[in-house]
Amino acid sequence: MNKPSNIQSASCADAPVLKERGQREVFCGLTGIIWLHRKMQDAFFLVVGSRTCAHLLQSAAGVMIFAEPRFGTAILEEKDLAGMADAHQELDREVARLLSRRPDIKQLFLVGSCPSEVIKLDLQRAAERLTEEHAPHVRVLNYSGSGIETTFTQGEDACLASMVPGLPKTDARELLLVGALPDVVEDQAIGLLSDMGIGPIRVLPAARADGAPGVGDNTVYALLQPFLGDTDAELSKRGAKAIRAPFPFGEEGTTAWLKAIADEFGVDEATFDRVTAAPRARARKAISQAAEALRGKSVFFFPDSQLEIPLARFLTRECGMEAIEVGAPYIHMGLVRPDLELMPAGPTISEGQDVDLQLDRARAARPDLTVCGLGLANPLEAEGLTTKWAIELVFTPVHFYEQAGDLAGLFSRPVRRKEILAV
Repeated sequence: MNKPSNIQSASCADAPVLKERGQREVFCGLTGIIWLHRKMQDAFFLVVGSRTCAHLLQSAAGVMIFAEPRFGTAILEEKDLAGMADAHQELDREVARLLSRRPDIKQLFLVGSCPSEVIKLDLQRAAERLTEEHAPHVRVLNYSGSGIETTFTQGEDACLASMVPGLPKTDARELLLVGALPDVVEDQAIGLLSDMGIGPIRVLPAARADGAPGVGDNTVYALLQPFLGDTDAELSKRGAKAIRAPFPFGEEGTTAWLKAIADEFGVDEATFDRVTAAPRARARKAISQAAEALRGKSVFFFPDSQLEIPLARFLTRECGMEAIEVGAPYIHMGLVRPDLELMPAGPTISEGQDVDLQLDRARAARPDLTVCGLGLANPLEAEGLTTKWAIELVFTPVHFYEQAGDLAGLFSRPVRRKEILAV
């Protein structure tokens, strides 16, 4: 295994960050709509963009056969882009037609794109105007999913951040879980916390607008995803208190995340152990079985989803791998420091991307496993490198104890496949 020589430090939290600003290989923030529209049952995401935006969403989401999807695209035509038509009037007309046909919509998100930002279409003003027009039945919000400055998971961050200022105020002491997870995984998290006697527990985003959580000085929140930096900032502005911990990937991360919340709410050690002992044991066993092919192997992360740092912590600490480089599109140090503090020193920590330079480093290192986006995976496979599609780590349930073995399996399968093919 090849490994770059780095300044040795106690942990990765003390390591210098290599910052690169060059050509990137990432999806845009519109992609987040694919999981958000499934999570928020009475919301609709209207992308104000081009036909390319529409094709991206249709390709990413697949064909919706049994239900009409809760997203669409208001197409900007050539006359809109050339300033020959009043885009605001056309947008108002499209929204009115949508809401008349879909009375179930309670929240409407106007999602900015590269074309709408290039022509300086003011969707914030449009959202305020349309909220006044359609209140109280529908609330209209806006956020940017443009690929000009965002990577794909930032779409969720921008969406949730746009919701926070309008959340009702509450003085109740409540735990707020922040981030969109599959329902079955969210239920597991709430079940574990409830069994410890922690509550009330609220979730952002809520499944429906009338279930939106309140926020106030007594709200305590825990992030479920490491890419929610803007949402974190908005919640802090509302006076809520953050609980910082490693993110709940694997047995170790899940236990540390739960323990930080338990300590905040005064849960005693006996109760914590009683609730977590059995699922922790199952998680350790599942990880051990799935990670047999990973122990002693090297891994290289290209920046893609902002999950890279917690996942690298999981692979190095729980699966016996050695990280060569851990690249992330953006590093919210205040959010991922607990994960970095657990990671053994050695790997290069990089933020941003200059794809040609990073490809050179990966080719020189020849890692046993390369985690990267779809656009890089096939070329690297052709060069003999084993790859893992980073986007699968976002769309697959991987949080908390019961999914820990599946998470390890996502990384071990391509390694096993290569070993089998080599026989």
